[in-house]
Amino acid sequence: MNPQLFLAFLLVAGALACTPGVDWAYSITAGLKQRSFVPAVAGLCGGYVLHTVLLVAGLAALLTGVPGMLGWLTVAGAAYLLWLGLTTIRTWRGASFGSAGVRAPANQFRTFLQGVGTSGINPKGLLFYVALVPQFVSPEASLPVPVQSGLLGLTFVLLVAVVYSCVALLARRLLHSRPGAARKVTLASGIIMVALGAVLLSEQLVPLLGQALARG
Repeated sequence: MNPQLFLAFLLVAGALACTPGVDWAYSITAGLKQRSFVPAVAGLCGGYVLHTVLLVAGLAALLTGVPGMLGWLTVAGAAYLLWLGLTTIRTWRGASFGSAGVRAPANQFRTFLQGVGTSGINPKGLLFYVALVPQFVSPEASLPVPVQSGLLGLTFVLLVAVVYSCVALLARRLLHSRPGAARKVTLASGIIMVALGAVLLSEQLVPLLGQALARG
């Protein structure tokens, strides 16, 4: 791969991974409510692995090229964020670090799947892979373009794994002796998810419904 392009990708991808958003909110929430934040972070990474597979297979560009497909994906992602945010808000009072404040390991797989859904159905993640990753692929490099795309995608997965683990760990350490603050942070994370879901829904659903009515 082109070393200069790869270094530039690391800088851009690292900056994006360090930008607070839904993934951060989910990492913090799961870190506060679960016995271990590893399933949550693994789920978020799993969603981006899915995006990487779609990119290498060429399906990501195909999905974004279908008229209205990205809009409906955004609606689905917004609905999921609303559900996840409302669920978090309903359970914010249980965010603590005592033996009664963490969930049993039986729910770790569910936490993983929710993480996959949070990042996997996020249209912004899809756009990152479709619009940004190809800019750092060099046709003159010795590696084939699909291999370069896959390596860049997996590099981003590694970056978010490190960043989100640090976010969850720091949140847990800083709020370990502050159960009141832990509950407030959990509530704020749920509100952020609901707010972002509502914004995405309002931006996409109204135009899509308008187009559907116009065609009808």
